[in-house]
Amino acid sequence: MKRFLSLVLVVVISLMSFVPAARATALSGDYRQDTSAVVSTLRDSIQLPDDSPDRSAAQTDAKQLINDFTARYRRDGSVAKLSSYTTMRTALNSLAGHYSSYPNRPVPQKLRDRLEQEFKQIELSLSRGS
Repeated sequence: MKRFLSLVLVVVISLMSFVPAARATALSGDYRQDTSAVVSTLRDSIQLPDDSPDRSAAQTDAKQLINDFTARYRRDGSVAKLSSYTTMRTALNSLAGHYSSYPNRPVPQKLRDRLEQEFKQIELSLSRGS
């Protein structure tokens, strides 16, 4: 019986380790495509109404997407000098800071407006190739 429980425990732990790996591969590795997808997803998540039942799940997904994007491109020297990347990092840091400091509060309108302005700058920079 003890061996069986040990085997079950090993299988459960092994299966749990595959979930983050699958989620981490949500980004394709193409900077322009990934940046556009992240902007679109974050824009949708911050525009959810305050009383939306999906707000908590969207916030959790947004935090994970911010972490994934940051982990993938933080050390990539080819994108570090792009204006779209520096603006993206500013937007991600602002939103992540809000989510960390005020996890149960909706994103304030002032921050939403600023993020929307930064998202537009990012999209413009991407269309220009920078």
